[in-house]
Amino acid sequence: MIKLGVNIDHVATLRQARRGREPDPVAAAAIAETAGADGITIHLREDRRHIQDRDAEILRKTVRTRLNLEMAVAPEIVDIAVRLRPDMATLVPERREEITTEGGLDAVKQRVKVKKAVQRLHQEGILVSLFIAPDKDQVEAARGCDADFIEFHTGKYADAPSERERKHELHGLYSMANLAVSLNLRVNAGHGLNYWNVGDLVSLAGLEEFNIGHSIISRAVLVGLGQAIADMKQAIREAETMMNLKRV
Repeated sequence: MIKLGVNIDHVATLRQARRGREPDPVAAAAIAETAGADGITIHLREDRRHIQDRDAEILRKTVRTRLNLEMAVAPEIVDIAVRLRPDMATLVPERREEITTEGGLDAVKQRVKVKKAVQRLHQEGILVSLFIAPDKDQVEAARGCDADFIEFHTGKYADAPSERERKHELHGLYSMANLAVSLNLRVNAGHGLNYWNVGDLVSLAGLEEFNIGHSIISRAVLVGLGQAIADMKQAIREAETMMNLKRV
């Protein structure tokens, strides 16, 4: 069964809007795990726009499933990851002016820098994933950097303006997932996924986990976090059931 990692960054974004104490992402993580989340994802950005060091410190002590730390390939953040020792570190691109992560990490151009970070994280027993576009050169570079996982940036698929473009992006994701598996890379996926489009990706070769944040937190405003997570889990399970029926 495909796992669900819940990204709680947007809970911290709401808190930081007033620089107050509520809502607390630590409490959100506990609710998410109780509701069935298989892991908690946070992005400790260099500008600390949402998740703070305090959050990361406490979450490392309190998360009972798996803590996935999204992070830039920056010396300061690598040092923090080494100290925190999350279960997984996902290396992502990061620009100060962006609203959210706009694309995949360029593991081709940054191969030396990325591989050095991967090696240091591995020394602490931390699994490493690279958040990349579904691109042949990037997948092969991830293998060359000794990453354990890749997480496909699914934004172009999710935001495709037409059915033709959506199918094109979907074909690329399936093709690159097959390549990743052939290279012994484990596969995750995330960005822009919601309750209506996640089902098309459940057949990706080797897919282990979706990492989803914005759509879950948005729904939680209306129905509560526990229900929003249960609804996402149900959407994934129903898609898996349909997939299995088609194979019979």
